[in-house]
Amino acid sequence: MANQAAKTRDSAPTIRRLPPGAVNRIAAGEVIERPAAVIKELVENALDAGAARIDIEIERGGKTRMVVTDDGCGMSAEDLVLAVERHATSKLAPGADGDYDLTNIATMGFRGEALPSIGAVARLSMISRTGDGGGAWRLDVEGGAISEPAPAGFGGTGARIEVRDLFYATPARLKFLKSDQAETAAIGEAVRRLAMARPDVAFSLTSSGRKMLNLAAEAPGEAGRLARLAAIMGRDFGDNAIAVDATREGARVSGFAGLPTYNRGLPDKQYLFVNGRPVRDKLIVGAVRAAYADFLSKDRHPAVALFLDLPPREVDVNVHPAKTEVRFRDAGMIRGLLVGALRHALAEAGHRASTTTSAYALGRMAPEGGAAPAYQSVARANPFRDFHAPRGGLDDRARAFEGTQAPSVRENASGRSDDPQTDQEERDYPLGAARAQLHETYIVAQTADGLVIVDQHAAHERLVYERMKARLVEGRVAGQGLLIPEVVELTGEETARLEPRFAEFAELGLVMERFGEDAVMVRETPALLGEVNVKGLVQSLADDLASIGESLTLKEKLEEVCSSMACHGSVRSGRRLNGDEMNALLRQMEATPHSGQCNHGRPTYVELKLADIERLFGRR
Repeated sequence: MANQAAKTRDSAPTIRRLPPGAVNRIAAGEVIERPAAVIKELVENALDAGAARIDIEIERGGKTRMVVTDDGCGMSAEDLVLAVERHATSKLAPGADGDYDLTNIATMGFRGEALPSIGAVARLSMISRTGDGGGAWRLDVEGGAISEPAPAGFGGTGARIEVRDLFYATPARLKFLKSDQAETAAIGEAVRRLAMARPDVAFSLTSSGRKMLNLAAEAPGEAGRLARLAAIMGRDFGDNAIAVDATREGARVSGFAGLPTYNRGLPDKQYLFVNGRPVRDKLIVGAVRAAYADFLSKDRHPAVALFLDLPPREVDVNVHPAKTEVRFRDAGMIRGLLVGALRHALAEAGHRASTTTSAYALGRMAPEGGAAPAYQSVARANPFRDFHAPRGGLDDRARAFEGTQAPSVRENASGRSDDPQTDQEERDYPLGAARAQLHETYIVAQTADGLVIVDQHAAHERLVYERMKARLVEGRVAGQGLLIPEVVELTGEETARLEPRFAEFAELGLVMERFGEDAVMVRETPALLGEVNVKGLVQSLADDLASIGESLTLKEKLEEVCSSMACHGSVRSGRRLNGDEMNALLRQMEATPHSGQCNHGRPTYVELKLADIERLFGRR
């Protein structure tokens, strides 16, 4: 045994100090994951340098060549040498005590790792010129080997950074890269996020000679920001976005959120920017889910772009080498701010519905039998613009109507004589005056500049639901006592998460208390839920708290019951309404928040502008 111990001691590994080249290659594995990470780091450097325009060129998804050119402040020969040393940065300055404050970061970059890491695994060439009237300088780094600065030609002020043969110095990393197309897409996404954060900067992205992105600088203010978002997220987002702006405890959230009826099957259009930095944080997922819980089913997702500004000391951006994750000092307050801001913006939208529903309807009515795809605006030339004679083959069924006599317009749906003054007043309402009911399901109303088609069941369902919700929040939700209190076993961690929320749950009709270290005892459940799986409900609450920091399950279950009751208690399809009833429904919709969509995110009405209808018939 003694010999064995001695042998073990003799074979113990020796601690070695790694050479700078190996250190840089290890760091590159953390900072430079793929070509998109290189582009992100270089563009962030350009933004920190005060660039007003940034041009990006890539080849083969960035694997063979990437070039980022900017018109920022530039670097001197001495700065170029320092820039490729690890942990050398111009973005941190010592305080009065000589220490560097990492809790007060106000720039995109600050670590001083990007350029050394890139130079350690690729061929890096930097040409830069400052605005002091001197010439441009060039510095090359190949696999960690640094050249001496040399004079170079470069017009204007700024920098041109070229990266070739990424990971040639670490060939094992190459096999982990994806296809050229996938890497190009990742670069495009990284550039778009940075461009969304800085609408005041012009961006261009060229891939193998093909222009992928060309964005001019936008004017400052809300209009400029929306224009940049629409250019990246799509024109439909710009047409269907509502402004978000709220402040709480020194933090401000602004930006835009899509109407509930403008939704998607994936949550891929939800963006969060913290102090101008694009970040990926589960906080926004939970906040958006909570804010839109009343309007969308779980398989539909809204589009949002939110910009959070708060004192740098309230957020830690130093938690990940790629700086894509952040940690908030008061995450609960930030989440509450996001949810409250979104809910307020949605309430301000009133009965507004997305324009994509109207575009889809117009597309389905387009001539020549070609139905426009869903959510595509009808912008193509109308074949009837210069030719008003009817064309054969549009719809053979139209012949069946030839010779029939149209009913008198005086015989309106209300069955009463027209009063010109009253009629004009009703048409001036946002949803107009009811004119007819089709198939005992749809109300047709005339507005001042078009017509509106309303789904009477979906509309009334939302009205009833909003009234029931109002009653729900007027006071404590009634609870039903359990004959025998039920003990639900959990982990100690889950019990600890639930305990601080017991009072909140009691207000929703769920009364429980701690029962030992790893269980809770449930004494009452919400009466509105009827018979309930107590164990499943409590477990869901604990899971919600773990995943998003807030429990939504109980509220959602209560609101789902309200939604179901509203659905069954609302005006059903197939019920004939008179004119007064139809107009009363329209006026209630105008006065009720969120009446533009039913409880499942479907539109309650479609508005067709007279100008669009006239274009369909070649009158414009």
